[in-house]
Formats: sequence, structure tokens, C-alpha cells
Amino acid sequence: MENAKILIVDDDRDIRDSLKVILEHSRYNVATAPGVTEAMEKIRAEKPDLIILDVMMDSWTDGFDMARDLKKNNEYQNIPILMLTGIKNKTGIDFKATAGDPTWCPVDEFHEKPIEPDTLLKEVEKLLTKKPDKQ
Repeated sequence: MENAKILIVDDDRDIRDSLKVILEHSRYNVATAPGVTEAMEKIRAEKPDLIILDVMMDSWTDGFDMARDLKKNNEYQNIPILMLTGIKNKTGIDFKATAGDPTWCPVDEFHEKPIEPDTLLKEVEKLLTKKPDKQ
């Protein structure tokens, strides 16, 4: 799905930049944000087709909180979210099993960092392909 708009939300500039290079090489339009406030501004302005979201930014739960807020909002609830994080390394907890739980972790996919470029591109394509039509 070339030219799809993807928003990367991560406080680590190196992660944002490396993911952006990989995705732009595959002809996606990519925007980035270092935190929730900037991400919400870009979501309102650009209406991305997919969000790649970190968990731990300003707080340990920013990504979870943002995902829940987006899925509660009728305007944004159909935007697929790929949660990409190193939280398992920090906490020892495997949150992948909770992906899709509407209360705790309402994301479409959950992957640990680092993610291989081929895996990233396959996940992005899968999520964009199954994305429901915008209302």
C-alpha cells in the first residue's frame, strides 16, 4: 500500500530516524513525533493510515494511554496501531499477549525492539491491508 501515511511515535530519535528510512524506502509517507502531545497534533492534522507507537516515553505508560484514548475516539479508532517497544527488556513482562485487549492494550500488533526491517515491513503491510474503511 504505497503512499500510505504512517506516524512513528517514539522518544528515541535514532529509532524514529531508522524506522523512517526503512519505511520511506518502501514508498510510505512518514511523519514522526517524540511524544504524545506532538503525536496528537499530527494525528489531527494528517490523519495517518497507521501509527507505530512506543510504550515508554515521558512516562512508563504513555503508549498504552495514547492507544486507549485513540481507540475510544470515533474519529481515530480505526487507525491500526503497531506497538513497538523494548518494555519486555525493562520489565520482564510479555505484553504481546495483551495486544488487542480493549481495556489494557488496544493495539493491533505488539513487537519488541529491535525489529528486523523485513518483519517491520510485513507487519505494516498486514495492518494497512486489513485496515477498515474510514467512516
